[in-house]
Amino acid sequence: MFIIQFARKFDIEEDVYVGNQVSYESVSNGSSQGSIGTESIEASNIQASAEPVTLKDFYRLVKPGIIYSNLMTAFAGYWMAAHWDVSWVHLIMTMLGTALVMAGGTVLNNYLDREMDAKMERTQNRALPSGRMSANVVLWYGIILGTIGLGVLYFGAQSPLATLIGLIGLFLYVWLYTAWFKRTSVWSTFVGAFSGATPPVIGYCAVSGTVDLGAILLFAFLFLWQPPHFWALGIRRMEEYRAAGFPLLPVVKGTYVTKISMVRYVVLLVPVTVMLTAYGYLGYLFLFASTILGLIWAFMSIKGFKATGEAEVVWAKRMFLFSLLYLTLLSFLMVIDTVKIS
Repeated sequence: MFIIQFARKFDIEEDVYVGNQVSYESVSNGSSQGSIGTESIEASNIQASAEPVTLKDFYRLVKPGIIYSNLMTAFAGYWMAAHWDVSWVHLIMTMLGTALVMAGGTVLNNYLDREMDAKMERTQNRALPSGRMSANVVLWYGIILGTIGLGVLYFGAQSPLATLIGLIGLFLYVWLYTAWFKRTSVWSTFVGAFSGATPPVIGYCAVSGTVDLGAILLFAFLFLWQPPHFWALGIRRMEEYRAAGFPLLPVVKGTYVTKISMVRYVVLLVPVTVMLTAYGYLGYLFLFASTILGLIWAFMSIKGFKATGEAEVVWAKRMFLFSLLYLTLLSFLMVIDTVKIS
């Protein structure tokens, strides 16, 4: 039941997040429906700008669904490196710093996407595009969160390496992904996966103090997980992306090419998870579960080649939800099946 509720909640978060990934040019050059909607958007902005800003608005700016899911992987990475020998204060400082760095990135994502959000019905009532909150406030909010997060990692967790990885992830997410590739290239998902794979590495390196094989395998695990996860969402929302002019792989290359790419990433996940056990980081329970889940996901990916039309949308939704189940279960198993060192 928890997994289903988590998947549904995260699904809603991602549906909202899709709205952030449209080009400003394509929206402003949209259909007559878009031009009609402009007047209502302006009217609602005038009304919304008079409404007070609440703490809930600041909370929503950090995209909590994204923070929670990534913090789950950061915790798993920390625990795996600690081998059950955990300093709870250090763990809290690491999780807090990681969460704040990610929050800074998501807030700055909102800042950079403010003009797009103002043109979309689904996002126009958010605090920034609606006018309730100024762009400068959001900009400084993001900068302050990210800076404090890096400070907590450096001084609280006392890990220069984790701080450096957090800074690199923040830079890749905000500038390379959000400000550049997301708007211009079919490679956006690939580029975004680099920043998205840093949370478990931050957690791991905060304990280990080095980028060893364990850190590399954790990075590979989350890096390979992301493209099939987001492309499944892209296939589900393909017409919305097409209408917006967003250069996602399914829109530019079609679903067949996208499915081939998804299979490549999913299949590679299996040996990566096997190596986490083979090299002594995790136990056989994780090996068994990860192999079974990986093979199921690979089978589902291959099965998608037969799906067309409405069946393809249904398949994509199942792939998306299964990816959430896969990540949640394996992150949990990373914790409970971490090998203890006596």
